[in-house]
Parts: sequence; C-alpha cells; structure tokens
Amino acid sequence: MAVDRMKRTPISEQDAKARAKNFKEVCLGYNEEEAVKEASRCLNCKNKPCVSKCPVSIDIPSFVHEVAEENFEEAAKILNRYTALPAVCGRVCPQELQCESKCVLGIKGEAVAIGKLERFVADWSREHDVDLSETKAKNSKKVAVIGSGPAGITAAGEMAKAGYDVTVFEALHEPGGVLVYGIPEFRLPKETVVKHEINNLRKLGVKIETNVIVGKTVTIDELIRDEKFEAIFIGSGAGLPKFMGINGENLNGVVSANEFLTRNNLMKAFKEDSPTPIKSGKRVCVVGGGNVAMDSARTALRLGSETHIVYRRSESELPARAEEVHHAKEEGIIFDLLVNPVEILGDETGWVKGMKCIRMELGEADASGRRRPVEVPGSEFVIDCDTVIMSLGTSPNPLIPSTTEGLDVNKWKCIVADEETGKTSKARVYAGGDAVTGAATVILAMEAGKKAAAAMIKDLEEN
Repeated sequence: MAVDRMKRTPISEQDAKARAKNFKEVCLGYNEEEAVKEASRCLNCKNKPCVSKCPVSIDIPSFVHEVAEENFEEAAKILNRYTALPAVCGRVCPQELQCESKCVLGIKGEAVAIGKLERFVADWSREHDVDLSETKAKNSKKVAVIGSGPAGITAAGEMAKAGYDVTVFEALHEPGGVLVYGIPEFRLPKETVVKHEINNLRKLGVKIETNVIVGKTVTIDELIRDEKFEAIFIGSGAGLPKFMGINGENLNGVVSANEFLTRNNLMKAFKEDSPTPIKSGKRVCVVGGGNVAMDSARTALRLGSETHIVYRRSESELPARAEEVHHAKEEGIIFDLLVNPVEILGDETGWVKGMKCIRMELGEADASGRRRPVEVPGSEFVIDCDTVIMSLGTSPNPLIPSTTEGLDVNKWKCIVADEETGKTSKARVYAGGDAVTGAATVILAMEAGKKAAAAMIKDLEEN
C-alpha cells in the first residue's frame, strides 16, 4: 500500500447540500483500510512531541502504531488506559491546536490525523464489542461524582478502575452532560456514541443516579454526613447563559444558545413527533463566534432557517474550530463579521423583527492577544430577523456553592480549586472542568477530572 507521508488520507463526509437538511453525522470516518494507511504515516517519534500537547497524555504513537499493524483491539486497550471518551474526543476535540500541532510531519506537510484515528479505534471497539471493563479489586470506599459530563465521567472512570465504589449524581434525566445537551447529533451521535461511552462507565461498576439536583435534592454536606461518601468530585459544568444587556433582549424570539441546543439535542425537538417546541424562524441571527455559535447556527439551518453568524471581530479571530467554520460555510451559513448588535427590535406583538447593529474595526490587541474591536461611528444598520440566539458563553450555576458551607468561589462564581489536584477549600471535596474554569473544551474538562481522581486516590490511600 503506497503511503504519501506528507499528505493525509482523505476522509469521507456527507455532501454539504444533503447534510444541511438532516441531523445525521457529517464526518463518516475512516474504514479499516483508510485508517491503516493514515496510521502508517506516523514516524513513531521517540520523544513523542504529540503527547506533550495531549491534556490526558495519551500514548499516541503506541496506539497509532497498533492501528498501522491492524491490531485494532490492542489500540483500543491503549486508549482505554488514558481516556474514558475516545469516540467523543475523536470527534469534538481541537486536535489541530493540541496533539496534531506538534506532529513532526506538520512542519513540511500535513500532520497525522490523530483525532480521526482515535475515532476509528473507538468506533471499531464499539462495533466489535471489545471488553474494556477491567478494574482493580474493589475496595469499600465510597466516592460521589456530581455531574456526568466529560469531567465527571473521567473522574468516575478513573476512580472505578482503581477499585472505588463510585456513584454519579446527574441533575438531568439523561447522563452525559454537555455531550447530550450541548453538542448536536451531526457532530456527536447520542444513541451510538455517547450512550456507549456511558455504558462503558457502568460496566466498570459506576452507579448513575439521574434527576438528582445537588444543592436541592441533596446537599454536599448530606452526602458526606448521612450517605458516608469519603470524597466528592464536583464536575457540574457551566450551564448558566450570558447575555449582552442590550435593549430588546426580553423580546419573544430571543433565546440563549444553551436553551436552543438543549431543546434540540436532549429533548429531540428536531423530530416531528417531539413534544418539545423549538423556535427557529425564517431568518435567525446567532450572536457569537465559538463552537457553540456554530452548533446553534448549523442547527437552525437544518430546521429550515436562513442563518447568520454575527461576530464583532474578523474571521481570523473566530474562536471556533476551523473545521466547524469550514463546515458551516459549506452548508450555507452567512457570516456577518466585524458587526456587533446594539439593540434588538420588536414588533407590536412583542416578537423580534430585527437586530440593530454597528460595524466594527480592529484596533490594538487586548489581554487575549486578539485585536480589540472598535465601533465605526455612523455605521449602524438593521438585519431583519425573527429569532436571535445569544451564544456569548456560560458560567457555573451558583446552586452548589450557595448550599455548601466553606466552598470558596471566585469573582466569576467559579469554584476555586487547585489546578493540579482539584482540591477545594472544603475538606474531601474536589472540583474540575467548567465549574472551575468557566466554559472550556471537553478535553480540558477531562484533564481536570483525571488530575482530581489521581489526587483523590492518593489522599484516600494515605488516610
């Protein structure tokens, strides 16, 4: 099999015109022959530069080598030592900024498609029912995990593999956190991918209790005092949406990206028989430029709307993944860049009829390193629309800190926790992921869950 080390093996995708009208997965993944061909490009570097940029330190050259040798089951077992969510990470992680950015082949050619190979291995493992449920001998120590998103799943998996009795408490009726409510089907299928990863967790012996709102149904102190949990990890995420504070945000037809995506992804509002309503008008404006904004815009498009991304900086400053921007453009999303809303306009019935905006230009760099957008005087104009989706980020829900004595938060209402151990100001309580950092990526939440689990294990073994 001829292999061009400088060029990636192409990967199949749904046609843009077809996929813009359905919620099936866009990327179709590698088949066995394509995966072996792509893995064979890897130089198997001794110093493993790609690993240095992986937040969960996967031994990338080792699993890729096994793929090249067609030892797919062994590749799956290697991945399982480092990550509880390979099928998820292979789909949604920003590999181009992490592992693939350090690939030696990327200096003169194209980096190895590490993320696509991780996805292939995880999917092959699922399709061939590979058993990944090995754990150490069970001990009698009880550990609670609050939240079943990436941080919680990772912490629970690590603790269960080490022999601990783990119970996950999830506020929603389905486990998975942002994986089920935040990321659309066309990027991350729920039935095949997310539910399988959750079932792998259960095979490790993890118990999952849904519809438990910690801070209301039960408190942290009650879990420790009454239910005898010896350690608790808080991975409750950041689900509280932010708004701009401009006139008209209370009009009918203005919605947060969080609510819009939750209705569609978790409650399946896109299905004709769904009892959950969703508002997606003839023309939708999505305010923001991150991955959530792309997800919202591409969802609205699939619901039949003409969809605009309204972002105050230029394309080079878009925080969304390049792949997501590329897919959005292919599908017909309209990008109104260097544009910022100043007011949402309503009709006589209280519904959105347009959004007044002002054009921007880029000035000096701000603290983030990106050039600061500055208003162009006299450049106001109106975009006619009947739905506005605000995708400006999210912050942690204050319920847990407000009901837990001695648990410190910072000025952004995020739980204060040690970056390396996840230890909080409260004894036996650890935290990580978006509840600590504010909204971030799946893989960074997983890193936090993994570090906290290691610290919890160390502390429980010593005490």
